Amino acid sequence: MMKTNKSFSKRLKVTKNGKILARKPGFNHFNAKQSRTKQLAGKRSANFVIKNKAKSHLMPFI
Repeated sequence: MMKTNKSFSKRLKVTKNGKILARKPGFNHFNAKQSRTKQLAGKRSANFVIKNKAKSHLMPFI
């Protein structure tokens, strides 16, 4: 039985229609010096493109 890679799946969100969303990289800390628009841009999710073979290895039940 294949298992879901939990560390990978916690970083992603799967929508109702099967799209995979992920947070933009580079917004974990040191955000105080950024402008407010840049801070809020880091909260938005971006479309995450992954090939089917890699997706089936890491998240087999999606």
